[in-house]
Amino acid sequence: MASSSPRTVEEIFKDYNARHSALVRALTYDVDDFYSQCDPDKENLCLYGHPNEAWEVALPAEEVPPELPEPALGINFARDGMNRKDWLSLVAVHSDCWLLSVAFYFGARLNRNERKRLFSMINDLPTIFEVVTGRKQVKDKPTVESGSKSRNSTKRSLDGQPRNNPKVADNSYEEDEEEQGDTFCGICGGGYNSDEFWIGCDNCERWYHGKCVKITPAKAEMIKFYNCPLCQKKVRQ
Repeated sequence: MASSSPRTVEEIFKDYNARHSALVRALTYDVDDFYSQCDPDKENLCLYGHPNEAWEVALPAEEVPPELPEPALGINFARDGMNRKDWLSLVAVHSDCWLLSVAFYFGARLNRNERKRLFSMINDLPTIFEVVTGRKQVKDKPTVESGSKSRNSTKRSLDGQPRNNPKVADNSYEEDEEEQGDTFCGICGGGYNSDEFWIGCDNCERWYHGKCVKITPAKAEMIKFYNCPLCQKKVRQ
C-alpha cells in the first residue's frame, strides 16, 4: 500500500465520500455525458470515482494485480441492450460494491472496532443505487410538512429552517433534526446539515445543497418554482 494511502478511519471515509460524490454526479447531474462515453463499440470500460471528486470512464488498469480493486469491467457493453434506467441502476449497484471494496482495502489494517466505525460512517450515506433510483427521496424531504410544496416550504435559510414558515418554526429543534437527518443531496449524496443552505425541487421533490446547484439564499428568494438540473435536462430532452 502506498505511503500516501488513507490509513485512519477518518481518512478512509473522506476518500470514500469523495469517490461517492464523483460517482453520484456521473450517474445524475452528468448522466448524459456519462451515457455518451459508454459506447458499446469501445473496449471494456470502467467507471472510476477519484479522491478529487472527479469521475472518469476509462479502460481498466494494465498492471496485474492492480494497485486498487477495480470497478466492474465492461459496463458499456450492456448500455444499448437495456432500458436506460435499468442500466444506470445496474452501474450504480456495481459502483456501490466497488466503493466498499476500495474502502476496506485501505482499511485492511484497522481493528474490529475501527472497521465497525468505518462501516457505520459509510452506512450513514445513501448508496449510489438509492440516489440514482430515488428510493429515499419521499422519506427524506427536509421539511416536517409532508404536503405543501409552496415557495416558503421549499426554500431553506442558512440555519436549515424554511423561510417565513410559522408552522415549521413552532416545532421543536429536536423533532426537526430527527426528521431531516436522513436527507441527502441529489447531486453529491451528502447528508443534511443544518448549517448549510438547501433547496428543494418543486417538480421531483429532490433536495440539493445550494452550492451543488449554484443557488444562493438570495437567488432562491427570487425563484417562485424551482426546477432542479435533472428536471431541466428531462424537459430539454
